[in-house]
Amino acid sequence: MSGRPTKYNDILVSKAKDYITSYVTYGDVIPSIAGLSSALEVSRSTLYEWEKQYTLFSDILRGIQEEQEKILLNMGLKGDFNSTITKLVLGKHGYHDKQDVGLTGGVNVIIEGNDAKL
Repeated sequence: MSGRPTKYNDILVSKAKDYITSYVTYGDVIPSIAGLSSALEVSRSTLYEWEKQYTLFSDILRGIQEEQEKILLNMGLKGDFNSTITKLVLGKHGYHDKQDVGLTGGVNVIIEGNDAKL
C-alpha cells in the first residue's frame, strides 16, 4: 500500500526559494516555516519530511531560518520589533539571556560547645 503522490516538484521548489526573498508579498513580517507551509499549501510536517528526503529542500528551510535570524537581530536592535517577541523567537536560534551567579569568598561556620550535632 502506497501513500498519496508527493506534491514536491521543481515549480514548488522555485516557489519555496522565492518565499525566502518575497515573504512580505505573502503577508509575513519575517520568513517562517509556518509562512512557507501556507504559501505552498502543504502541512508543516510535509515540509519536514521533504527536508529529510531532499537536500535542496533542506537548504531552503535552513535559508528561511538564517534570514529570519538576520531580520530579527537587525530589527530588534533598531527597536522596530517588539523586544519580548524578538527575544522569544531568537531563543529558537540559540540566543539566550544568561546570568552568571556565583559565590565569592567563603562561608565560615563556627560551632561552639560540646553538644553540637551535625
